[in-house]
Amino acid sequence: MRASLFAIVLALACSVYSAAQLDEVLKKADSALEHRDTSGLSDDKIIAGLKQALQVSTSKAVALIGQPDGFLKNAAIKITLPPKLEAVGRGLRMLGMGQKVDDLEVGMNRAAEHATPEAKQMFVAALKKMSFDDARHILTGSDTAATEYFKRTTSADLTAAFSPIVHQSMERVGVVQQYDRVIKTAPGGSTLASEFDLDKYVVGKTLDGLFYELGEEEKKIRKNPAAQTTALLKEVFGRK
Repeated sequence: MRASLFAIVLALACSVYSAAQLDEVLKKADSALEHRDTSGLSDDKIIAGLKQALQVSTSKAVALIGQPDGFLKNAAIKITLPPKLEAVGRGLRMLGMGQKVDDLEVGMNRAAEHATPEAKQMFVAALKKMSFDDARHILTGSDTAATEYFKRTTSADLTAAFSPIVHQSMERVGVVQQYDRVIKTAPGGSTLASEFDLDKYVVGKTLDGLFYELGEEEKKIRKNPAAQTTALLKEVFGRK
């Protein structure tokens, strides 16, 4: 069990170092293979390594999308018009007012990009609270087990933290005004306005994008084939 856990930690570490740094680390590990049994590592050390690797990978995911165009230019997480407004958006484009729709979408994505960096410290806090049982489930779980852990432990706090940032950001870039103008042009616009919470929609989509990107980073880390290029890694991966 410990060897398998150590193997995954090493795979996670591969995403942290540059190629040159990783090569040096693995050479040292290889030379130490004859003098050290990886099963001798304590659970505490294995978990500490996992937490450090996850701290780096979550920081990378946050940095990737918490910057200008991090949401807007990422087709997988770009925030588009709410489903209830899609018909309105199509109608506006047909009438030559597509710029209004584009401005609204850009503003929503900018708000998400502005709020996302707040997630970093919350992920760090969740890691500090991680128990050995939590870590065991992450290391032996699915390709997105760590992402599911963060989603379970941070979603409520992230929603509370993101909400005022998203609202202020959308007000600053004029999203609220743009939304009001779009609603006014829609048939039954007053009903839509009373039934739909734009802030809640953008916050929810921000969380969806954040956890999607975190899941993608986690999958890459777990499936890194380059991690099996040394005797040490072949040894620990071979022991299930």
